[in-house]
Amino acid sequence: MSTAVQAGAHAPAAGPEPITEPGIHDMTNEEYHSHKYALSSSGARALIDSCPAIFRYEQDHEQPAKKVWDIGNAAHKLVLGNGPKLRKIDHETWNTNVAKAAVLKAREAGEIPLKPAEYQMVHDMADALRRHPVASLLFDPERGTPERSLFWRDDKTGVMRRARLDWLPNPRTGRLIIPDYKTCRSAKPEKLEKAIEEFGYHQQDDTYRSGCHALGIADADAAFVFVCQEKTAPYVITVIEVNAAARRIGAARNRRALETFARCTETGYWPGYSDDVVPVALPGYAETRDTLEYL
Repeated sequence: MSTAVQAGAHAPAAGPEPITEPGIHDMTNEEYHSHKYALSSSGARALIDSCPAIFRYEQDHEQPAKKVWDIGNAAHKLVLGNGPKLRKIDHETWNTNVAKAAVLKAREAGEIPLKPAEYQMVHDMADALRRHPVASLLFDPERGTPERSLFWRDDKTGVMRRARLDWLPNPRTGRLIIPDYKTCRSAKPEKLEKAIEEFGYHQQDDTYRSGCHALGIADADAAFVFVCQEKTAPYVITVIEVNAAARRIGAARNRRALETFARCTETGYWPGYSDDVVPVALPGYAETRDTLEYL
């Protein structure tokens, strides 16, 4: 029998007053993520890549901060000009009690703790971006506003959706280009093809386009691009746009997630991987090997 989570199970913390009307909001990242009744791009990916029960549990239980997120969050702060304060912890290793206390104090204050080399690295990354001929224009402080939260209602399911734009360009004539900043291991285009699938960038593309269209920010021909920057010197940058085929797949995945979210919310039943007895085979390689050996 599949594990299922009933609505309200595990006593999730009370959230903020729900946003029921479409709109663009200026709020902190923490405030944005507290609106868990509205489905985000990352939530849509979790619903269909894992299962509703795991999605619901993770939504109802605050996830601890991970060190791996610090570099990306710090780079976002410097590139976008908005976000938590960066705190340089003057210890090369954090395995002493003094260093651990400093890191804990920074996190409790809502700051991002960084080792000296990391602190220098994210500043160098931001400097490299400002020298890039395209990325520097996309994130020009005179041409847009950082981190705006979008809320809108899906027409087909009635589900409230949400997205947090890294950058909202100022209205202008011509085609609107909406950028999103990503840090990555490799900005080589062939590697970024794998990142699109691994991290669901095509679903994020569809979600953000849908929100911008629903709120009248951009029309159908608006461009949504990812500014991808490597986390090792010389901090190479590649600006990519997901192609039409990937966008169609992203939209289809989002549609399935929205239907699943709507059904589970209505019934209060968040199933696991299956409610049926599932026949399971040996891995293909093992079946081939052992068939030759034993059968």
